[in-house]
Amino acid sequence: MPQVVRSRNGALHGPSPVPPLPHRFRSLADRESVEVLHRAARVLVASLPALTDRLVEALYAQEPAYRAAIDSDRAEVWQEVHHSLRHNVGSLIQPREFRESAHRTSRWIGEIRAEQGVPLDAVLHAFRMGGAMVWQDLVDETARRDPDDIRLLVHVAADVWNFVDEHCGVVADAYRQAERRLSWRRENRQRLMVAALLDGTARIADLAEAAEMLGLPEQGRYAVLAVAEGRRSGAGPADAGVVRHGPGPAARTPVVLPAAHPGAAALWHPGPDAEFAILPLTGPPGELSELAAALDVPAGTRAGIGSAVEGLAALGDARRLAETALRACPATGGTVLLDEHLPDALVVSSPALAGALADRVLGPLDRLDPADRDVIVETLTAWLDADGSAQRAGARLYCHRNTVLNRLRRFEQLTGRCLTRPRDAVEVSLALAARRLLGT
Repeated sequence: MPQVVRSRNGALHGPSPVPPLPHRFRSLADRESVEVLHRAARVLVASLPALTDRLVEALYAQEPAYRAAIDSDRAEVWQEVHHSLRHNVGSLIQPREFRESAHRTSRWIGEIRAEQGVPLDAVLHAFRMGGAMVWQDLVDETARRDPDDIRLLVHVAADVWNFVDEHCGVVADAYRQAERRLSWRRENRQRLMVAALLDGTARIADLAEAAEMLGLPEQGRYAVLAVAEGRRSGAGPADAGVVRHGPGPAARTPVVLPAAHPGAAALWHPGPDAEFAILPLTGPPGELSELAAALDVPAGTRAGIGSAVEGLAALGDARRLAETALRACPATGGTVLLDEHLPDALVVSSPALAGALADRVLGPLDRLDPADRDVIVETLTAWLDADGSAQRAGARLYCHRNTVLNRLRRFEQLTGRCLTRPRDAVEVSLALAARRLLGT
């Protein structure tokens, strides 16, 4: 409903912005039209309660989006409609006095309807219904008093509907601003909730609310995916984070989850050194292995998937497991599923102890020429990867199996280790992992 109808020439409120028609004709017509409008509007002001009743009933019958609000608190809706009509109809008579208050009322209605979730189309329809009802009452009252005055009232019809549109614009603008504020608050609260879950600081009392907010089952199975860029060439343990391109959290790394997996709709959250994704799990025990194999990880990106946990309350543990898997990733990039790389996880979980083990086991090799040392380390690694088969290790290294055996014997002589002794083989394997993952 508009809050003001202005004269078609500017005689009542200042000079007209367009050249006026001859004074005698123009001023007489406009003055009479405004007087007719004022007379009818005064009658409407006196009967506002009845007009409010009719408009509320019309809203209930014709606008489904308002029915729930009216059923919930009819008196509140009635007061809101009455308040709006009182300012808007009053502005037909006293535009200057009522303009700002009418605008404030329309903005207020737009804001509260956005907060209540009433669709904007429904709110604008309600305003246009109110405008149509007021206009019809103005016409009916003018026809009752003097039917000949209808021709004068028509002169202000365009102004009335222009101001209906003006108020629809005010409402729409206030609605969208409120919607943006609500969206920001909702997204910010969701970010804070996800951060608390991943940090393990969420309160037990908040888990039900978190489940509803995030659309996740409170007692479901979850894993966490951690993603970061590969470490810089030559980086050591202190550089285990992502390569940053500026201050603040790392930029989103374009890891693509398989579309067929429930985790494709994962909740992502940025951290200072990596990004995390909460993965809902609904499949069989091998689901994480399938996910890791299908994960699309760009070259130079590191991705670590932690073990599965039960319930939202355990997401803090899941994040720490994912970080461990991420540290176990090769520096140049790749994907590590923690459950399939537990020895590596042990190494990166205690860098100091792993470094001490590497020094103790592999330290004697450091006295060799670097090229010679690297050949022995490469041979050891190939032999362990080939499950102790010198034949397969030689095929990987493009050398004879006897060459592999000679290099292994030389290692045993230099270090005093025996590769056929299980304890020594385990220590060698862990020491190699420490050199590979930690750069010790």
